[in-house]
Parts: sequence; structure tokens; C-alpha cells
Amino acid sequence: MDVKICGLSREEDVEEVARAGARYAGFVFFEPSPRNVSLETARRLALKAPLGLCKVALVVNADNATLDSITEQVPIDMLQLHGAETPERVAEVKARYGLPVMKAIGISTAEDLGQIDVYSKVADQLLIDTKPPKGADRPGGNGLAFDWGLLKGRRWAVPWMLAGGLTQDNVLSAIAQTNAKQIDLSSAVEREKGVKDPELIRSFMAVALS
Repeated sequence: MDVKICGLSREEDVEEVARAGARYAGFVFFEPSPRNVSLETARRLALKAPLGLCKVALVVNADNATLDSITEQVPIDMLQLHGAETPERVAEVKARYGLPVMKAIGISTAEDLGQIDVYSKVADQLLIDTKPPKGADRPGGNGLAFDWGLLKGRRWAVPWMLAGGLTQDNVLSAIAQTNAKQIDLSSAVEREKGVKDPELIRSFMAVALS
């Protein structure tokens, strides 16, 4: 099981997720998020990341100027597009930056599943998340789960990651229902929004990797 812990904002958090066995560390570049980090902070955190920890930059409908700044100043390994980016935009970002691109897709009902096939043709990975509720100011990181049964028995041509409302109490059930090989979380290991808790990281990882 490969685990991505997103919304890291402190050096000790990066060290802890690596020590606990996470495969990916996510840095959020989206000002409305309580987990948003500056370029300076993200660069410092990325430089502290040990070898083997994949550093992911999460952006929402970012323009080229924003992506230029991130990729020029922060040594990241992957871009996560978490907005309303079209398949054409995903392909453009891949070509421009030469980095693997993960596209987040919000799911609420079976009608939303069709877009997974569309984006699997252009993205290197997919992140299947809960569609945000109406009026939400963030496309993800809301701590809400969707009906995992919608994914039962489904396969796609590229690796994918399950996200949305995962906790140490439900993660094994989520994995069993979806056959996910990768999972993503953020709020489940926070003691308050944007602040990770090392004990919660360790306890979650012990369950997820069991």
C-alpha cells in the first residue's frame, strides 16, 4: 500500500511521514486552504525530504506563471491538478514541465465515473476524491467520503489513488471495497486544520500498512 499524506507545512511533518512509511508527501499551493504553503516554505520542506519520498505539488486551476514559479523554486517530483483542468490542460502541463501529472477527480454518483476514463488517457495517475459539497471553497481536503462501492470491480489503465474522508477506522474497509493500491489523506492526521500530529500519522500508517 502506497500512502500519500498531503498538506504538510513543517519540517518535522515531512520527516515523520517518511519515517512512518509514506510514499508521497503533498504540499498545497492554494491560498483558500488552511494547508497552503509559500514557495519558500515548500522549498525548505522539499529539501528536507529523504530520498525516495515523492514530493507532490497540489495546485488548483493554476496558470503557467504559477506553475513556472513552483517548478523553478521547489524541487518537486509530481504535479497534482486538483481543479477543473480539462484533459487538454493536463496534456499541456505534462508537455511543458516534463513531470508526472496526477489529476484529481471528484466523485459523488455513478454519473461521475465516466470522466475517470477520459482523464486516464492523459494523466500519469488519478486521484479519485469526494466531490466537494455545494458552496465549498476547496475542491478537496474536506474530510468527506463518497460511496466506495461505486469503484468496486473497476480498473483503469493508469495507477490511481483513493482519497476523501479516510481515517484509521475506515481505511481498511475502503481498501477492501475498492481494491485501492494507493491512498491519500490529510485531515485524518491533523490535530487542527493544517497542523499534523505525529501520533496520528503513526497510528494511521500502522493500520493502513497492516
